[in-house]
Amino acid sequence: MSDNSIQEIVKNQLEEFISIREHLHAHPELSFQEHNTATYVSEKLSAYGIEHETGVAGTGVIGLIKGNNPSSRIIALRADMDALPIQEENDVKYKSKNPGVMHACGHDVHTTCLLGAAKLLQETKNNWSGTIKLIFQQGEEKHPGGASLLIKEGVLENPKPQAIFGLHVYPHLPFGKLGFRAGQYMASCDEIHITVKGKGGHAALPHQTIDPIVIASQIIVSLQTIISRRHNNVQSPSVLSFGKIAGGTVGNVIPDEVKIEGTLRCMDEAWRKEAWELIKNQTKQIAQSFGGDADISIPEGYPSLVNDIDTTNRARTVVENILGTENIETLNKRMTGEDFSFYTKHVPACFFRLGTSHNGEFEHPVHNAKFNIYQDAIGIGIRAFYELATKF
Repeated sequence: MSDNSIQEIVKNQLEEFISIREHLHAHPELSFQEHNTATYVSEKLSAYGIEHETGVAGTGVIGLIKGNNPSSRIIALRADMDALPIQEENDVKYKSKNPGVMHACGHDVHTTCLLGAAKLLQETKNNWSGTIKLIFQQGEEKHPGGASLLIKEGVLENPKPQAIFGLHVYPHLPFGKLGFRAGQYMASCDEIHITVKGKGGHAALPHQTIDPIVIASQIIVSLQTIISRRHNNVQSPSVLSFGKIAGGTVGNVIPDEVKIEGTLRCMDEAWRKEAWELIKNQTKQIAQSFGGDADISIPEGYPSLVNDIDTTNRARTVVENILGTENIETLNKRMTGEDFSFYTKHVPACFFRLGTSHNGEFEHPVHNAKFNIYQDAIGIGIRAFYELATKF
């Protein structure tokens, strides 16, 4: 089937795919709670006549589409399904119906693109060779990452894919464009959980307390020097940030403890593990120097995402042939994390970006209460998935 024919099919069915995205957007579910989303995906796959399994590692849905000579090549396509704990502020007909939960990272778009590609692949399976594995993944936004759980359940076996592809919305890239980067692309991502322990009391009598708020403040300021003074490496950057501090109930009472949560992002694995120990030791020493103590937990998170160079370059060529070289951008490294990185440790992989802004609109960043997309971009995502599945 010609590229023009696929383009025409996508164009004719785009309203159907947009309605799927709007349904998913209006009914978001948090990580590892994607029960209704998984059911919806399963219903769509059944309607398309696609063999699939539900309840994989919880809420994962795995499908298989077999073309001619099914064992000749195995390609996997992955989309994540979970949403974020954000109250949506967009005024659209498909605004989230679930209070405090929103598809603010575009996973509704990713799922739609994969469902759209799945439908086209099923309809045209007599025109291509091999087997396509569809991975609708849970829990990308939350440790330990749904990808790691699916891999433990054997998602990359029986059959084992020769390559895997994933896409992600990118509001800083205009509609009609895709972005690629061969080699290292995204940082590792670790959560930091600290409980500072002191001795509470009256705020007017601080000398009778061990103030965990003061200790926590010192810890946060001091830990920043771990990056600036111990690893200020522009070739292998790292980021240490704290986004949550909680302690106390009123202004005139010093609490017994304060909780701090943060994130560590690294591009170098050896430095990443060294930083874990520096954070733990420095936190403990500061707390004890004030007469308090601290519990520190840094569960190992997502590894750095490294796109296979050959796979990514070949994938880029495939989409250049359908969209034109002028519509393919080279991405910069970024300090955000992605659990697609787990797949890259096992299978040659390519994680690329889908442009979703249009004429200066839809440029709110992901993880923002006003994030949204120019919905025609869904058609580009579907075509990219389809072409990679059939031509790579």
